[in-house]
Amino acid sequence: MAGLADSGSNPDVDLLYDINGLAKAAPPWFDHVMEFVGEYGVLFGLVAMVLWCWWGVRKRGGPDAASSVAALVWAPLAAGVAVLVNVPIRGFVERPRPFNDHEGLEVLVDGKDDFSFVSDHATLCMALAVGLFLANRRFGLVALVLGLIGGFIRVYMGVHYPTDVVGGLALGTAVALLLSPLAMALLTPLMRAVERSPKAGWLIAARPQGQRRRVAERSRGRAAGSEPEERDLAA
Repeated sequence: MAGLADSGSNPDVDLLYDINGLAKAAPPWFDHVMEFVGEYGVLFGLVAMVLWCWWGVRKRGGPDAASSVAALVWAPLAAGVAVLVNVPIRGFVERPRPFNDHEGLEVLVDGKDDFSFVSDHATLCMALAVGLFLANRRFGLVALVLGLIGGFIRVYMGVHYPTDVVGGLALGTAVALLLSPLAMALLTPLMRAVERSPKAGWLIAARPQGQRRRVAERSRGRAAGSEPEERDLAA
């Protein structure tokens, strides 16, 4: 299994050299940008999109708020489950990083001494993106594009073969899609319970200003109505 790409005539290796060759031709500052984006930027961007979408759902509220938040909660959970599923896959395949078997690669980040297949980054990014797509199509389409860009950058950085990335994209997609019905069946009642909670309900739906005003007026009315009664009793 470790010899998935032992030959330079392998299309996987050829594509690796073609994509990574772009890093050699690029100026150093651009490679630094790509390194940051590939290591952290795409993941941070996807997490920010999930939070942004949650804030919009919470602000809008409505009867579907709990199920929408449940779908958003599933996105990071799917990413975590997908990475856990990848642990035995990596241990079984035991594919070395491409720079260990092939010379002349422009490696943009050091310290990658674990196995290469399947790419954890690609798995995380795609599970997050697909989970977000299930919750919100508009945000999800942007997230899917980000996930594909993140996978491309991992090859550009010289730390993964193209098939490592393809495997990660497939794994993240499969986990997010296949386990979604079970996740929603468990998470939706939980989010509805949170929505009913006086202290944690704001996590699901913000109380409209008009509703806050009516509650405050009712409270003031009760307080004002109690004063005459107290005076009558005192009289």
